[in-house]
Amino acid sequence: MGTLIMILLGEGVVAGVLLKRSKAENGGWIAITAGWAFAVFCGIFTAALFGSRDAHLNPAISLAFAVRNRDFSRTLPYAAAQFAGAFCGAVLVWLFYLPHWSLTPDGEAKRSVFCTAPAVRNYGANLFCEALATFVLVTVAGAIGSKLVLSAGASAGLGPYLVGCLVWGIGLSLGGTTGYAINPARDFAPRLAHALLPVAGKESSDWSYSWVPVLGPLLGGAAAGLLLHWLGA
Repeated sequence: MGTLIMILLGEGVVAGVLLKRSKAENGGWIAITAGWAFAVFCGIFTAALFGSRDAHLNPAISLAFAVRNRDFSRTLPYAAAQFAGAFCGAVLVWLFYLPHWSLTPDGEAKRSVFCTAPAVRNYGANLFCEALATFVLVTVAGAIGSKLVLSAGASAGLGPYLVGCLVWGIGLSLGGTTGYAINPARDFAPRLAHALLPVAGKESSDWSYSWVPVLGPLLGGAAAGLLLHWLGA
């Protein structure tokens, strides 16, 4: 449920900016990055409401903390929930903006509502960008909850807001190259939804790129998990 809410609000702001006849049309990158930041902290609170002990919305985060704690028992169950939530959230975005798809002639813009694409297609550079951005995400998120930074870690209520600010900062500073997926579930499951849904006038789902926003975040997350373990964070 946490990942579903994150995708509904995050991809919802992209749809509002990119689809024709939306009142938010042409809102720009600031609107998109702010919308994703708000989507993340809303998703974290929702996950906690529904009983998630860790409130992870992202398989790269789950992998990172499994590496840090040397406990992988929850990694696959969390990933299954995250991918399912992301898929359902993408379906809801499609339904919410249903009249707007046929009014939007740009098939690439419609695909961009669901998944990321690089500004310059260079698989090595794109993989590095996704890995580094996710490394920053996990490292700083780990700092937010670490007793090494705050005497008792960030409070339960403050933490999600700080993580939302972190995602906003990553989007503004590191998002311009690949669209900052930084989350395998956020990219792959909605890309699958794009492929399966009858989106009016859609183009290819660009599966040739789809491995980058999966592998890059997992590599960056695992590396950050090793760092947090070494630091004792």
